[in-house]
Parts: sequence; structure tokens; C-alpha cells
Amino acid sequence: MPHLNESNPMNSPSGPLTDKQQLRRSLLQQRQALPTSTWQTLSQQLCQQVQALAQFQAAHTVLAYFSTRQEPDLSQLIQTHPSKRWGFPHCKGQTLQWRRWQWGDDLLSGRYGISEPPATAEPVIPTSADLMLVPAVGCDQTGNRLGYGGGFYDRCLANPELSQLFTLGLVFDFALLDVLSTDPWDQPLHGICTEKRSLLLPGNPLGRHAEAEESLGSPGDAL
Repeated sequence: MPHLNESNPMNSPSGPLTDKQQLRRSLLQQRQALPTSTWQTLSQQLCQQVQALAQFQAAHTVLAYFSTRQEPDLSQLIQTHPSKRWGFPHCKGQTLQWRRWQWGDDLLSGRYGISEPPATAEPVIPTSADLMLVPAVGCDQTGNRLGYGGGFYDRCLANPELSQLFTLGLVFDFALLDVLSTDPWDQPLHGICTEKRSLLLPGNPLGRHAEAEESLGSPGDAL
């Protein structure tokens, strides 16, 4: 997904690292240290969690991402659900635009070296989507998200027209923390999914106002 590379000036502190920057660096190092086989296994288990959710099963148009720096890989999810209309982001200036992509279509290396559909691909208007799968460095139990520092998703989700779009953050379980510090511009998510559990948070667009729900007996529980 379009993220700012840590070497990018917009994401490089000129002085000592803040707590949020230190946490971001630590979680990225932990994720990128995963052996490839472990990363692939955890990604597959996470995809199984996502496809078990009613929000995914009911969705026709899904906004997703292409994995970078060992984010959870969604290849299994995309490949096994060709009937869904998939949208993937392209960075234009400081905003995200979305283009349609189905498994097997051409891909280009875009900004920051992240894969994206070609410019000729059909645009996908975010307000037409039913579900957004949001990459993250970390998330907490109340839906707060730690991103890469570029603010692309926060700017996107600040659009009031997207208030009813269900947003699901995807992280490996070690990156689901109790509490994250937040800034005024941070946009909370409606749910979090890891390889071990799914949390649906109170006040999400489907009107669930109970406490966060956790899936039990997931395939990743033995890890």
C-alpha cells in the first residue's frame, strides 16, 4: 500500500525519535525479521480470519492493498474471491486514488516502489466500496492505528462521505497492542483482524454497539 519509506524526508525526524516513531521502528523491525515461511503462514491464517467475517462475505467492492515490507499478504484472499470487485490505491500528490485490479491483471511499480494497477485501469470511487482493508504498522484494542507517518489513510478516512464505509485494520497479532497514543488527525478503524482474532468495535457502521467481539478457536491459536 502506499506508505512513506522511512528514508523519505517526510518521515525522517530531524531530532530524537518520538515515542510513536520508536514504536513504529520497533514493530517494523519485528515484522521484517519474520522468516518468509512464517510470514506466509501468518498471512494465510489472517486471510482465513478475514473471509470468515460477515462484513467481507457481504461486500461486493473491497478496497485492499499490495503488501510491502512484510505486511500481511492478501494474495490468497484476492485469488480465491474473483467475484468481488477489488480496488487498490495509487498515490496522487498527498491523496489516495483507487483503481480496479483482479487477480492476473498487469501491475506496475508505483511511488515508493509499491505495486499498483496501471493508469488505464478502471477507477474505483471509494464511496462505492463496502469494505476497506487497511494496512498498518500497529493497532490497538479500540481501533486506533499506527501508520507509516505519511497520513494518506487518515486524510482519506477523514472524508465524511466515507463514514459508513467499514474499515478493517490488518496486522499480525504481535502488533495488536492494548493502547496507542493518538493525534487529533488520527482516524480510528471499525475493526481489527489478526491471524488469531477479529475485533469488531462498538459504534461501527453496521450498528454493533456491544463490546468488541473476538473470534475463538482460530487457526493461529497454536502459534
